[in-house]
Amino acid sequence: MRLFNSLFPLWAALLSVFAFFYSEVFVPLQPSIVPLLATVMFTMGLTLEARDFKRIAIDPRPVLVGVLLQFVLMPMLAAVLAQMFGLSNQLTAGLVLVGSCAGGTASNVISYLAKADLALSISMTLSSTLIGVVATPLLCSFYLSATVDVDTMGMLTSIIQIVFLPVLLGATINHFAPHLVRPLDSFLPSFSIGIILLIIAIVVALNSDRLLEVGLLTLVAVILHNLFGLGGGYYLSRLLGFDLRQSHTIAIEVGMQNSGLGVALALEFFSATAALPGALFSVWHNISGSILASHWGSKRDSLEYIIKDDAQLKAE
Repeated sequence: MRLFNSLFPLWAALLSVFAFFYSEVFVPLQPSIVPLLATVMFTMGLTLEARDFKRIAIDPRPVLVGVLLQFVLMPMLAAVLAQMFGLSNQLTAGLVLVGSCAGGTASNVISYLAKADLALSISMTLSSTLIGVVATPLLCSFYLSATVDVDTMGMLTSIIQIVFLPVLLGATINHFAPHLVRPLDSFLPSFSIGIILLIIAIVVALNSDRLLEVGLLTLVAVILHNLFGLGGGYYLSRLLGFDLRQSHTIAIEVGMQNSGLGVALALEFFSATAALPGALFSVWHNISGSILASHWGSKRDSLEYIIKDDAQLKAE
C-alpha cells in the first residue's frame, strides 16, 4: 500500500497519457465525477475528529490569510502571465476566470493525501466558495472589464453535496462508531488515491480534443500560474509565521482552483476558446498536486516532521 501511495504522481501521469489516447474508455464515466468526489470526501470525513474543527474556530487566521491570498494572488498572477505571454483576449479571459474562482474540492483530496491540515483545507474551500459568489464576478469585472454572473444557488448546492454532507456523515460515523473506522485506517489513503486517479483520467478524456488545440505558450502560462500559486501560498504563509502543516495546506488551497467552475463559466459567458485554460488547469493541477501530496506526505512520516507537528499541537 505504501509503495502504491508513494508512486501516486507516476500513476497520475501514466493514466493521463492513457486517457488522452483512449478517451472513449473514460468519457462515458463523466456523470460519475460528482459521486466519486463525494465518496472521497466521505472517506476523509472518517479521519476527522471534533478537535480538528475546534482548532480552526479558536484560530481563524490561517483561513483568513489563505482565502485572501487566493483571491488576490491568483487573479493577479493570471493577468500578469497572460500579458507576459501575449495570450489572445479569449485565452486571457479564461485564465483570469480560473484565477478568480474559489478553491476546488480537489484541494481537499490533495491535502488529505499530503497529510496536511484537512480541517483547515475544508474550511478554506467552504469560505472561499461563499466569498467567491461575490468575489469572482467582481475580480473578472476588474481585470476583464466584463461582469460574470455566478449561479449562487448552484454553487452552494454543489458544495453541500460534494463536501458538507459526505464529510459530515464520515465525521459523524467516526465520532459515534470509531471502532468501525479504525480497521480501515490503513486502506483509506489508497482507496482515495484510486478514486482520484479515475477522476483525473475522466477529466483528461473529456478534454482530449481541446488539449490538442492549446498552444505551447498557453500551456506554459497555465503551469506557471499553478506553480506560482502553490509557491506563493507556501512561502507567504511561512513568512507570516504559520507552521508547516498549515503552510502546506494554504499552498495547496491557493494553487488549486475550482477549474471546473471556470470552464463552465467560460463556456457560458465567453467562448470554447476561453474554456481551454480551465480544461488544461483541471489536468495539470491534479498532477502537480499529486506530486506535492506524495512529497509532503512522505516527509511528514519522517521523524523531523512528526516532532515539529507534535510540538505545534502541544503548543495549542
